[in-house]
Amino acid sequence: MYDPTIFENLKVAFENQIYDLDNLTGEIKITNRVDRLELAVLSREFVLQFVLADQKEVTAEIVLEASLKDLAAEILEVSGETPGCDLFVRFHKQVVDVPSQCNEIKDVLEDIWEQDLPPTQTLSFVYGQEQNTYTDTIEITFNRKINEDQMEDIPDLIEHVIESLVELNRI
Repeated sequence: MYDPTIFENLKVAFENQIYDLDNLTGEIKITNRVDRLELAVLSREFVLQFVLADQKEVTAEIVLEASLKDLAAEILEVSGETPGCDLFVRFHKQVVDVPSQCNEIKDVLEDIWEQDLPPTQTLSFVYGQEQNTYTDTIEITFNRKINEDQMEDIPDLIEHVIESLVELNRI
């Protein structure tokens, strides 16, 4: 009989919560979905991208990843290994005043997330176009893998993402 992996169970839990915010409450609008099996390295990636329904300037992504090592540790029940998935939260925002806006973004997200690791901001622009606007890709990382034990935390995590979207749209 098929026994879903940690990755599959977490993916379904995130889908249920996020799709409810889109379909039932209308609080968000899902803009993209990725469900990738990378055959070259036998890894899995799941991404749900969304915006606030009434503020579409900032995009959020919840990213769930499982490597071959993670999947093998779980399926083969390798002793001494704690199977799980990597979780990332990303935001994409246009910035003009890089020093000021990026510092404000850092402060706001550190207050909301209270993480040990600060958010990472990567700025980019299209070469040849006027460079007064940059795309800021902001990533929140977590210093451990997650598994089904953290399923109760998913609503709080999504609430933090929504709060972050509201605040990032103000900057």
